[in-house]
Amino acid sequence: MINRLLHHLIKHVDSFLMTCLLFTLLIGLFVLYSASGQDIERVYAQSINIAVALSCLWMVANITPYQLERFAPYLYILSILLLIGVALFGTISHGARRWLNIGIAQIQPSEIMRIAMPMMLAWYFSKCEGKPKVGHFAFGGLLLAIPVALIMKQPDLGTALLIMASGFYILFLAGLNWKFLLGGGTLLAALTPVFWFMLHDYQRKRIEILLDPTQDPLGAGYHTIQAIIAIGSGGAAGKGWLNGTQAQLDFLPERTTDFIFAVFSEEFGFLGNLLLLTFFSLIIMRGLTIASQAKGTFSRLLAGSITLTFFTYAFVNMGMVSGILPVVGVPLPLISYGGTSMVTLCLSFGILMSIQTHKKLVAT
Repeated sequence: MINRLLHHLIKHVDSFLMTCLLFTLLIGLFVLYSASGQDIERVYAQSINIAVALSCLWMVANITPYQLERFAPYLYILSILLLIGVALFGTISHGARRWLNIGIAQIQPSEIMRIAMPMMLAWYFSKCEGKPKVGHFAFGGLLLAIPVALIMKQPDLGTALLIMASGFYILFLAGLNWKFLLGGGTLLAALTPVFWFMLHDYQRKRIEILLDPTQDPLGAGYHTIQAIIAIGSGGAAGKGWLNGTQAQLDFLPERTTDFIFAVFSEEFGFLGNLLLLTFFSLIIMRGLTIASQAKGTFSRLLAGSITLTFFTYAFVNMGMVSGILPVVGVPLPLISYGGTSMVTLCLSFGILMSIQTHKKLVAT
């Protein structure tokens, strides 16, 4: 009886992917304890976030890809309406309008769009008969541009770029011609001066700081300089857990969220980074395997986009902490403190598990 119940509970959980996720989450809790100044309440709160996120993962994993496909356009429309609601009635915090009060709680619709966008585009291209044509890609680009524009208006450049990436991966995997990619890249390069003047002052400042963080060492460049010091001082094996001076002496800002990778690097060094990158790589490889084995266009495109977006998520965070990318406010997936991003990530992995464990039920 107990074995039957356990089998039913884990039937739609991919064991390899779940094992990698759990080990990575455990690493996150250890580094969070150190980064928060050994604040056990912060670790407890993150444990609750993880429990809720894993519950969401399990629920989504038990939903068939066919049901997810049917739900995709409705979720996209709802997310667009919520983003419009943010633009009209959103709560302003730290100079940005990103949250929407719905009475019982405040929600961040841009996080919902992280799931809705790839689902919508995967649904759209799965309905294209035969090979998608230029018009299909143009309309897909429009579906992508609308939420990206609304999110950039908030402004939230980091989330907008991640959603743009998730949509681009769908277009690419759906068969977007290399000629359009090269042409689009050339056009974007030519329009760089236009985009520069469209950026907010603080966004232009971040790009300038990327080129030379020492021009404002106590202001805009402070985060980058302290993070680079932390990473460099970790050396090969690190200073040891709880012994990182940059974090423990409060030199490193945002050390539990966006810059937690610097704390990890200082305390565990190059070898610790290799371990973390190994788990990230295993998660990505498993996701790509699921995508390659998926049955149906919707499942294949969605699994590929989710996996490549996770890679982008990790790369952008590590890049900005290391000083090779501008600071855009992207947390390190599965490691940084936060409930909303954790739930969104686990929902994505739940979709991957649904695609993997339900594929035998899909007619080939």
